[in-house]
Amino acid sequence: MSNAADKAYEGFTAEERAAMKDHAQEMKKSARRTSKAEKAAEALRDMLAKIAEMEDADRVMAERVHAVITASAPALAPTLWYGMPAYALDGKVVCHFQPAKKFKTRYATLGFSDVAKLDDGTMWPVAFALAEITPEVEARIAELVKQSVS
Repeated sequence: MSNAADKAYEGFTAEERAAMKDHAQEMKKSARRTSKAEKAAEALRDMLAKIAEMEDADRVMAERVHAVITASAPALAPTLWYGMPAYALDGKVVCHFQPAKKFKTRYATLGFSDVAKLDDGTMWPVAFALAEITPEVEARIAELVKQSVS
């Protein structure tokens, strides 16, 4: 009988390596930019271009998530993080949208970093599966994003 412990480590998956390459390119690009306004404009263009490249279901969700986040927390700056749409405050990623296709999962994910102020006792969720964007889901995203920057 074989289990996961018996399998040899084979390194990062192709998707993980691609995400790391994306992140390295994002860091190089960010270092080359000059003005803060130029950085912001280019980051937004890059993020919207990445969303436009997504397959239909992921793209539609990413567009809705982007609209909700930018309306709910205008202090968050759109950016890319490991090739995924993300939103930062003072240069630190607060939340990100992971398309299902990115790591071949069955649902997209909205994740929050430790910078997000979602603390609730001694344990709280920091990632949420997104199967569909409904008005209720949009309201919940708006609530979480507002709380994360409060």
